[in-house]
Amino acid sequence: MSRLPFAIALPLVALPLLANAADQAAAQACSANLSKDAQTVYAKVAPTVTPKTDLREALTAVVRPMVMNGSLSRDAGRAAAEQAGACLEHLK
Repeated sequence: MSRLPFAIALPLVALPLLANAADQAAAQACSANLSKDAQTVYAKVAPTVTPKTDLREALTAVVRPMVMNGSLSRDAGRAAAEQAGACLEHLK
């Protein structure tokens, strides 16, 4: 049974970790261009995102209370969720 040399095996193990870091960077870069409301939504949802997260549910859970307490209008909430969702996709 042959073994892969360490120099070949290490990049194969590290590749998924680097891809995840790149996605984090892409999400952060994307969020920098969001409106203030969308940045707020992004900041609240981003820590909860995993590959299995239903972004629609996660965004609704954050935006609905903001609309209900009057900190966002319904239209502004929808726009912020759509903008933030586009950036949050990078985290999945």
